[in-house]
Amino acid sequence: MSVDPFLKAALDEARQGYAEGGIPIGSVLVKAGRIIGRGHNRRVQQGDPMAHAEIDCLRAAGRIGSYAGAVLYSTLMPCYLCSGAVVQFGIRKVYAGESKTFAGGAEFMRGQGVEVVDWADEECVALMRRFIAEKPELWNEDIGR
Repeated sequence: MSVDPFLKAALDEARQGYAEGGIPIGSVLVKAGRIIGRGHNRRVQQGDPMAHAEIDCLRAAGRIGSYAGAVLYSTLMPCYLCSGAVVQFGIRKVYAGESKTFAGGAEFMRGQGVEVVDWADEECVALMRRFIAEKPELWNEDIGR
């Protein structure tokens, strides 16, 4: 079990998405030590190719004015779409549960001055590997293959 409470909250979101028949990726946005937005990948549930976990999370947070001091937690390394949103909104720190199953945009974010921490969390890895084994066609659609 993951120890960090914010990664745990993101994992709870990922599990909810999985239970809904979707892709098990979850995300939370934290500011001043509290969760201000949470979301999970809803591409399948909403039929929306843009409904990635991080985007869902940012939408749930709403207009917060400034993202200074905000930290994004995601169970999987954000893809380039979501990495672009991180850079666009000036989020300076991202914690990713893992990047073993998907490398994502870590180097892109780092190149833009974002601190990226990859926890290589085995619970996050196990959840994604299970999903990829069960629904490889859906996973390949999600990552654009």
